[in-house]
Amino acid sequence: MAYVISDDCTSCGACEDSCPVEAISEGADKYVIDADTCTDCGACEDSCPVGAITEG
Repeated sequence: MAYVISDDCTSCGACEDSCPVEAISEGADKYVIDADTCTDCGACEDSCPVGAITEG
């Protein structure tokens, strides 16, 4: 199951830089993860300074 980014996202961009498959992009209000591209590696979860990313 792909990871998801909650509304706690501060749009810092740390997760986008950490994603090895480029599944994360900047959305209108927060960053978003493309579930079809996400490989469930967890790199983004570890990189988020506010804990806004969890397994979805």
